[in-house]
Amino acid sequence: MAAALGAKLLGPASILIWLLAGLIAIVIALSFSHCAAILPRVGGPYVYTKDVAGPFKGFLVGWSLLLAEWFSLAVFPVAFTQYFLSFLPLSTTDQVLLKGLFIGIIFLTNVVGVEMAGKFNDLLTVGKLGPLLLLTAAGLAFIVFHPQVTLARFQPFFVGDPANIGQALVLIFWAYAGFELSTLPADEIQDARRTIPRAIAAGMFIVIAFYLTTNFVIIANVDQKALSSSPAPLTVAAANIFGVLPGLASLGALIIAVGALISIMGADESGTIGTSRLAFAMSIDGLLPRAFSRLHTTFHTPYIGLALICSTAFVASVIGTLSDLINSSVFLLSFTYLATGVSAILLERKYRVGLGRRGIVVPALTIAFSALLMTQVGLRQIAISLVLMGVGVPLYAFFSPKSELAELKAQFLSTDAILERAYHQGDTFLAHAIQHFDVWFVYRIKHIQRAWNVHES
Repeated sequence: MAAALGAKLLGPASILIWLLAGLIAIVIALSFSHCAAILPRVGGPYVYTKDVAGPFKGFLVGWSLLLAEWFSLAVFPVAFTQYFLSFLPLSTTDQVLLKGLFIGIIFLTNVVGVEMAGKFNDLLTVGKLGPLLLLTAAGLAFIVFHPQVTLARFQPFFVGDPANIGQALVLIFWAYAGFELSTLPADEIQDARRTIPRAIAAGMFIVIAFYLTTNFVIIANVDQKALSSSPAPLTVAAANIFGVLPGLASLGALIIAVGALISIMGADESGTIGTSRLAFAMSIDGLLPRAFSRLHTTFHTPYIGLALICSTAFVASVIGTLSDLINSSVFLLSFTYLATGVSAILLERKYRVGLGRRGIVVPALTIAFSALLMTQVGLRQIAISLVLMGVGVPLYAFFSPKSELAELKAQFLSTDAILERAYHQGDTFLAHAIQHFDVWFVYRIKHIQRAWNVHES
């Protein structure tokens, strides 16, 4: 959806903002990997800040990240509904019900368990890539055979007001956000100091390449006016691309629309897993109500925390606009990114890991880029975000004196529990095939001993 938002503000020049936002995102992501390499503990930015600046500042960063991800969770039902409307009109009441159904599916799969949520997310991941790759391949073929049409789509290259650049940067950058969630379960990742930085760097490069290619195809195949006014740009692009062959326009648009719906649901599914994990970690530390870490008797998942997060995100999706939700999320995320950049520098000084000049340059750029993003958000969204951040202060004052929930910590954060979860997740998620290749190639061919083993009883 950010493709249409960017085109509305800047025209085809928005492709340059996609590149700029990607470069900013990878710099910030490298700061996260820097911190994860030094301090591979569950909780991500919350833990990094807490380690170098104390419990209250750590809480404030964790609370801001929780709010940012909560805003993000509210964006997806709105996006899902807009794409659904591209092939089936609904009344206002039906749209609200559809958003509720969307959130309800996300909630139920997460309550049943991480295993179920992971399998569901795997299914969504596979289901969304096919249509998107089909669109990209067909779009590139269209460009090759119709170069004059492509050139015409890029004229004029820049439209709108230069003042729109900042707003376009905020909206487009949000599409790259999410890498911060990968550091939250650091304790459950084998050799986190090596694995997380490589995974973040590789993942971000893939995402940047994919976004640039996809948006180039969309801009090259859709008239500027139609693109800027479309609530479902992928569907419009598919109709144009496949429209050159009789009878395929509607079918192509339908396939891509379904792929978009699957993609949106997959993004919300994985985001909910990470957000609930952060709330769970803060609750175990005694910084949020114990309800966020209360487990279901059958499924052993924090069902009350999930219910609170999902139900309030549903309310936000009904009363908030897409732009407001994204802007508020980016402001709070940028605050978290800025704190992570500062933490990266302080962690380097504290633990003396010897990362050299890279240990200062990347975090310094992260601080600068984060501050830039924060200044590009509208005053109203900044005010909303600051008020919600302020709500966390009495929460901290009330809950922080309470002792940590030692029993839950022992159950979920002990070394044995972490290793067992990591072992079983290898057989649960898409990593299953990769795990077997890894065992064959790394451990057998290179004769490298495993760091640990789990023996089934």
